[in-house]
Order: sequence, then C-alpha cells, then structure tokens
Amino acid sequence: MLEIVKWLASLDKTILLLINQSLANPVTDSIMPFITADLHLKIFYGFCLFMILWKGDKRLRFAVIASLITVAISDQLSSSVLKPLFARPRPCRDLEVHLLVACGSGFSLPSSHAANLFGQAFLFRTIAPKSAKYLIPPAVVVALSRVFVGVHYPFDIIVGAALGTLVGFGISQIFIRFLPNFHGAEAYIDVPKSAANNNL
Repeated sequence: MLEIVKWLASLDKTILLLINQSLANPVTDSIMPFITADLHLKIFYGFCLFMILWKGDKRLRFAVIASLITVAISDQLSSSVLKPLFARPRPCRDLEVHLLVACGSGFSLPSSHAANLFGQAFLFRTIAPKSAKYLIPPAVVVALSRVFVGVHYPFDIIVGAALGTLVGFGISQIFIRFLPNFHGAEAYIDVPKSAANNNL
C-alpha cells in the first residue's frame, strides 16, 4: 500500500511539472492568472446570480438559494475541514514551480476553486441540464488554471472536483424532494422581445 501511495505522489508531481512547466507559454502565463483570480470569479458569480434573479423564472430564482447553499458548503468543507485535515503543503512551498500568483498561506488538498465551481456546475446541471455545456468546461479550465499557476497539484483538483460534484448533486436532490417543480423542463430566462426579433 505504501508503494502505491508513493507511486501516486510521484505521478501527481510529474503531471504537475508537465502542466506547470512543460506546457507553460506566454499565452497561458497571461491568461491563467486572470482566470484563476478570486476577485474575477466572485464578480462573475455575482453577475450570474443577478441575471438569474432579474431574468429567470421562478424555478431559477429558487436555484439562487440552492446555489448559495452549495457554495457555502463546498467552500467550508474544502477550506475549513479537509485542508486542515490533510495539511498538504502547496507545491509552490515544496517545489521549484513556475509560480504566477501569490502562493497563499493555506494548504493544498483539496482545491476550493475546483470544489466551488464543480458544485455550481452539477447543481445547475440537474436544474437545467442544457446548462452543463456552458458550466462544466469553464469549471475544468479554472481548475486546471490552479495547476498552471503553481498553487495546486492535479490530485487536489480531482478531489476538489469530486467534492463539489457530490455537494452540488446532493443539494439539488434535497431541493427536488421539497420543491417538485425544481426539476423538469428547462429553466427559462426571459429575453426582451426586441432582442428576440433581432435574431429572426
């Protein structure tokens, strides 16, 4: 068992260095720090919730509550429970990585970015299945950005994504149980008639 753990740790490090160093280039060095920035993600998240509250139907407005609960649980589980439990140092503290952002004072496992984004993606995948193609790819890109910038190992991303997926799916099932109309036909966001006519 110990040999397997050592092999997985070595593989994790190898993939980290492949992504963080071998795949590094001027384009990713410019884009990834922007993508991974907490402030940018919070602004984007707040904008999405605002648009749902403004243009969404009743079911999507209930989804805002589910979304806030999901991000609160996934963030607290990853940051306040699992990171102190595993106490894994970030790669930027143990290795010579291509560091593009501040290393951060917290631990590495799991990635809170991955947990939060995958939580949202799989929550809304249940509520509005067609949204998956718009939410899952960005979640993957942001999660990978954490490896590109040198603050997480790939395994941190995998665990964070799994945690977020479970939380998002679990919260959606609770809401479906108590609000039967929460799941079903595609949710609807109102589009002004003038804009719709322009697309004809």
